[in-house]
Amino acid sequence: MTRKVLSGSYAQSYAAKLARAQVISAYPITPQTSIVEKLAEFVATGELAAQFIKVESEHSAMQVCISASALGARTYTATSSQGLLLMHELLHWASGMRAPIVMGVVNRAVAPPWNIGADHTDTISQRDTGWIQFYAESNQEVLDTVLEAYRLAEDPQVRLPAMVNEDAFYLSHTVEPVDVPDPETVDRFLPPREAHAVLVPGETMRLGSFTGPDHYVEFRERLAEANARVPKVFAEVEAEFRDATGRDHEGAVPTYRVDDADAVLVTMGTATTTARSVVDELRAEGRKVGLAKIRLFRPFPEDEVQRLARVADRIGVADRSWTFGRTGPVATEVAAALYTAPRRPALTGFLAGIGGRDVTPHEVRRMYDTLLSREAPTTHWVDLEEQGVKVDG
Repeated sequence: MTRKVLSGSYAQSYAAKLARAQVISAYPITPQTSIVEKLAEFVATGELAAQFIKVESEHSAMQVCISASALGARTYTATSSQGLLLMHELLHWASGMRAPIVMGVVNRAVAPPWNIGADHTDTISQRDTGWIQFYAESNQEVLDTVLEAYRLAEDPQVRLPAMVNEDAFYLSHTVEPVDVPDPETVDRFLPPREAHAVLVPGETMRLGSFTGPDHYVEFRERLAEANARVPKVFAEVEAEFRDATGRDHEGAVPTYRVDDADAVLVTMGTATTTARSVVDELRAEGRKVGLAKIRLFRPFPEDEVQRLARVADRIGVADRSWTFGRTGPVATEVAAALYTAPRRPALTGFLAGIGGRDVTPHEVRRMYDTLLSREAPTTHWVDLEEQGVKVDG
């Protein structure tokens, strides 16, 4: 194990190198570019035995990864914001072809207007493409999750693509100490990909070609079944990673001080770190609050969310994106999970950090104040309320 001071972007790069990715293809876009720049350096210096394929767009980068994966290669790409949107069509192809591609995404706001701040709209827009989605809180979690994502994606019970998401600038361009495992440790945890249902040069085969209504739905059902197996396999992967490295990221929904909480706030990404410190402050004041972090968003961890309902009377969800529904997208998923729960707490949505605004301790404290006040559940645009703008519920 070596300790390095790495940005979140370089944490992605080192993880892809440790995973021994064989084909890397990407197109530059702020704030992702440094990920693939570092990987290009690894390839150029011979530190990583991979093909680095330069292309003219993110759409082409994903097509390269799909094609290479169809030949049995371990592949990696990275993107952000508009680049991810340009890939949208091919994200469906990747999952439908059961290609275990791993992609790093630096979460950035979607235009217009142009904005390069942290915002989850880019990846939330892809939540129904069949990809596994992870959201990281720290640079250490970024590196570890990329390695876990490969192991999970390539598992014979899963065989699905996965994206590992990190907040723009808060992680991508901020450095912190990261424990980088030895290559030998990673090789034991992540052996070479076991090729399954891949094309063999010289043999007549086909993948992803035309299928009529008499068979198409069966393919979709198998895709759904593979997604349904992810939670169980992910738990096994996490246990093996813990044994290999000594680090435990506590599954799909890590919780903090929730056992006797009157109110629990659900977060994703870097807002979690701020919220955790606020929980400690409020606990010191005698206020019973807790925190739950959605680390695995797709497939959505329904069972873990329902367990929260057994504890807290009120649940709040802090969303870093807006999808023009009743409330934020994560809050919508939490509401759906709670609908079939034996006990349904009151649910309040909070929209915070949109377009890169800071989610401050003051704002998090106000979210808890709202939950503990037991006012009628609604959706709060925290960013606007902090600026003194009146928002109707």
